[in-house]
Amino acid sequence: MSEHGDIFVLNQLDAALQRIDKAIFFRIVRVQRNIVARKWPIWRDDMTDAHRDRPWLIRTYAGHSTAKASNALYRSNLAKGQTGLSVAFDLPTQTGYDSDHVLAGGEVGKVGVPVCHLGDMRTLFDDIPLEEMNTSMTINATAPWLLALYIAVAEEQGADTTKLQGTVQNDLIKEYLSRGTYICPPKPSLKMIADVAEYCYSNVPKWNPMNVCSYHLQEAGATPEQELAFALATATAVLDELRPRVPAEDFPAMVQRISFFVNAGIRFVTEMCKMRAFVDLWDEICETRYGVSDPKQRRFRYGVQVNSLGLTEQQPENNVYRILIEMLAVTLSKKARARAVQLPAWNEALGLPRPWDQQWSMRMQQILAYETDLLEFDDLFDGNPAVDRKVEALKEGARAELSNLDSMGGAVAAIEYMKARLVDSNAERLGRIERQETTVVGVNRWTETEPSPLMTEDGGIMVVDPAVEQEQIGRLNDWRDQRDDAAVKSALDALRDAAKEGRNIMAPSIEAAKAGVTTGEWAAEMRKVYGEYRGPTGVSGSVSNKTEGLEDLRASVDAVSDKLGRRLKFLMGKPGLDGHSNGAEQIAFRARDCGMDIAYEGIRLTPEQIVNAALEDEAHVVGLSILSGSHIPLVEDVMARMRAVGLADVPVIVGGIIPDEDAERLRAMGVARVYTPKDFELNVIMSDIVQLADPAAVAAE
Repeated sequence: MSEHGDIFVLNQLDAALQRIDKAIFFRIVRVQRNIVARKWPIWRDDMTDAHRDRPWLIRTYAGHSTAKASNALYRSNLAKGQTGLSVAFDLPTQTGYDSDHVLAGGEVGKVGVPVCHLGDMRTLFDDIPLEEMNTSMTINATAPWLLALYIAVAEEQGADTTKLQGTVQNDLIKEYLSRGTYICPPKPSLKMIADVAEYCYSNVPKWNPMNVCSYHLQEAGATPEQELAFALATATAVLDELRPRVPAEDFPAMVQRISFFVNAGIRFVTEMCKMRAFVDLWDEICETRYGVSDPKQRRFRYGVQVNSLGLTEQQPENNVYRILIEMLAVTLSKKARARAVQLPAWNEALGLPRPWDQQWSMRMQQILAYETDLLEFDDLFDGNPAVDRKVEALKEGARAELSNLDSMGGAVAAIEYMKARLVDSNAERLGRIERQETTVVGVNRWTETEPSPLMTEDGGIMVVDPAVEQEQIGRLNDWRDQRDDAAVKSALDALRDAAKEGRNIMAPSIEAAKAGVTTGEWAAEMRKVYGEYRGPTGVSGSVSNKTEGLEDLRASVDAVSDKLGRRLKFLMGKPGLDGHSNGAEQIAFRARDCGMDIAYEGIRLTPEQIVNAALEDEAHVVGLSILSGSHIPLVEDVMARMRAVGLADVPVIVGGIIPDEDAERLRAMGVARVYTPKDFELNVIMSDIVQLADPAAVAAE
């Protein structure tokens, strides 16, 4: 058969996968791979050619709307050549709420898949043999619970759980600093991280029980030195917690199971050098701090998603080049090559990618791994003096920051300090873009553009049907009605007792999963025993002394404040479960520097709490930041509540990843201004706030 004939057969198999009985799904996938392997041996996933390295795990970060829809997406991606799964959970699942909780309103299925119980997890991996998979689950506060559900499903499939391979992220410290999906205070959270690691060591030995995640640190503005230091400090905090739990002779094996999840930004050389610095510093820490003598157990093992922070809403097609360049930073250097790579899609700054968009990013990985000769060579950068100098400079800066953190008592004790440093660094980064000291193509230079043919009638993104939420709640209620309530109560009692007594919670969590306990019920027990926590915002409310470049704005704030009879009060709120607070922090940070009286209490507030705060503080302007795609229902709720308490005349501004048609709907609700990522000039937003608060301007309208 000709090559074209082979390709035709493969395409036909791909199409057939959408129609076949699911029971033979993986058999056909294996046949498809074997055909390719026989024709072009270079494509084989299990390549053992001494002249060619094995490719990294190829993943796409995926999950949306329902477990059934996400399962179909996973099976389709696996058929297209994906070699590992990476599960995105929705915000209620990540923060320990069932889909019918008041805080889950508008958030169900938006940024990931809702998993409320064993039935959802069973559906999510339907006909996907978990014993054969390598699954990454981006889950932190509820990591013990989601891993318990995963193990329970694997046991139902008849899998040997000692053979399960994958990762739970399980990094709560970076959640306090950057992403916000924490539940409990740091110390009990650290204990739960260690519970997972201890259980996996004894029962699921091939599983990575923690993924130290520096990815979101860079998203929050971390410099390379801060990213190195803060991530490594997190790893040592966890290992210090684990050390007393296992025999000394077994501890090196425990160290070996700690993996990392990192970011790669657009500054290609710096990012590649950062990864080489990570390798050296981790090896150094494992050997000197923990006495690990075997070099294999000191390996820096990491997965990566390249930088989403640098993806632009303007000229989004440019993001394809950014993603490719960023991927090279974590693949070209053999010494520091990622073990797994997942790439964002070109349109993630606009909204939820479609399956085709994810396929495009996957093909980028496959072309690099299988068509180029990259994997046939030793490290391309060894002995390069420029690279060596940069690596040493990064290591020196990271060591200095690590020493500083150690002097404070380690990562847990230094959470407030690290948060403030990230907010400061992000403010400096944004300032450089505003001043055009940093060029972002299509954003602050070369902004003229042709219409993009990629932006089709669907707006270039996938939109989750609002009906998904009520359907998920219906399935949740059915699950509760059909389960054995006595078994659920008994399982929850056992879970609570284990937590109160300081025992490992993993075994009772697995039993709770099998009994039919829900995500919200599991997390409620953790909240009862360990308490809840509100992390630092990193934004000081004290008066700012910064004036450079802000003189005119500060004068305008002073003038309007005189007209108002008191300092202009700006309230910044984040309704719902969205924990991505970088934008809200920078708006509050700049408003403070402009001389406004700011109120910002951080993430995860209900519309009722925000409106009550606006009433109590007598706010002149209210700002809402929502990046999870839940802006319509959440803003609608806030606006209705403001009218109900007599605040209809208080201007409301909204920022987020908001399509144009949604922006029109928000304005129709009475929202005064809508800002999206293209509105990067913070001083323009500050000027708008001053104008909205000016009583003279309001009277003139």
